[in-house]
Amino acid sequence: MSLRTLKNLLVGLSLLVCTSAFAVPFVVNVAGVQSFGAPGTAGNTVFTLNVGAGSRVIGVVYDVNITAYTPSYLSEIGLYFSNSAQTGGVYFNPGFENADPGTGSYADSANLIDFGLDFAVGADGILRLEFYEDFNDSQVSPDGVWNFGTITFDVTGDNVPGDPGTDIPEPATGMLMGAGLALMGFTARRRRSRGKAA
Repeated sequence: MSLRTLKNLLVGLSLLVCTSAFAVPFVVNVAGVQSFGAPGTAGNTVFTLNVGAGSRVIGVVYDVNITAYTPSYLSEIGLYFSNSAQTGGVYFNPGFENADPGTGSYADSANLIDFGLDFAVGADGILRLEFYEDFNDSQVSPDGVWNFGTITFDVTGDNVPGDPGTDIPEPATGMLMGAGLALMGFTARRRRSRGKAA
């Protein structure tokens, strides 16, 4: 393999890796979150996360324990996660098959791209989370509570903030470093073989 061929291959691989999208997880602890009624109801818990301007939410992983107070159902407890303008988002009910009050644990994951549900946050970079109930059962307040657990959002984009607690280089940076080291090693080997031939 010639040096030019190897160089072109390494440059191509580096560009491919640099333009690839890497998902960054954002973990939300839901312990103690309450819900009262339909989205927009006073009292519903609302969180906002800065996930980076124009980023896309592409997946969700959850492991939660929730309680629905009689006469509310576990299937009514939900989360609406969206951009700040609420023009794109997903309604998510972890206990959607359980039409009973009580307590239940639910864990699963979903690739939003596979379902055509991935969406972009706006220029403000805000991912909005509102914990809600499908029906407002006025006999109880709140209708439901998220006892414990986490929901993880997979986010991709050019402006996704990194984790300030780590010094691990991004995969693209690591690949570029590896490509540079490989090219240096190949060049040194070639120089040695030329010296022997002379």
